[in-house]
Amino acid sequence: MIDAMKSIGERIAQKREQAGFNQSELGRRLGLTAQAVQKWESGKATPRNSKLNDIASILGTTVAFLVGDAEDKPSALSEIETWDDSTPLEDDEVEVPFLREVELSAGSGRFAIKEDASERLRFPRQRLRDNSVSPHQARCVTVRGNSMTPVLRDGATVGVDLGKTGLADVIDGDLYAVNHAGQLRVKQLYRLPVGIRLRSFNRDEHPDEDYTFQRMHEEGVQIIGHVFWWAMYAR
Repeated sequence: MIDAMKSIGERIAQKREQAGFNQSELGRRLGLTAQAVQKWESGKATPRNSKLNDIASILGTTVAFLVGDAEDKPSALSEIETWDDSTPLEDDEVEVPFLREVELSAGSGRFAIKEDASERLRFPRQRLRDNSVSPHQARCVTVRGNSMTPVLRDGATVGVDLGKTGLADVIDGDLYAVNHAGQLRVKQLYRLPVGIRLRSFNRDEHPDEDYTFQRMHEEGVQIIGHVFWWAMYAR
């Protein structure tokens, strides 16, 4: 029976103790610190909805028990979690800034790629670790144009691992962000004996582009990083 008078933190503590875990062990299994668990149990913080399934599974209970819902109403957990710049980061979260094309001088037509920390997305640290991405090396990029449709439409957002920029890091057919003389591009890459190939999904309108090593140097073609995640709105 669920005690409606107990808080979610108290119910987590109850099930944790019944499972024979200390706060450090529960935190380790969740990819968090013991301090994060202590904050939940003391009522100083509340676990995000996205963590509740993991907590319930590890503690051998149900999400309904943890949230004190005797009727197990799914609507309580289906709401989208909102946050803004004032919402503190959870211990298992990291904010990832965007890379943007910045015009070097008004009307020059020349661009440089710079980090824009004014717009950020939040990622679970564990998800980045699962994909071998260092949080400090993660950036987001907005895809422009129709060259990558139907997989990536105009306006899609991709996550990029800045730690994989060498030709030796290229996995043929994977997506990469590329700096082309200040133009920010997302393409499939293929290694060639004398250079590299950039391929679009929309090959009818955007044929393959082959670059020798010399031409890459002359035209300023550089690999920014490997695309490890993407998302876009349906429309």
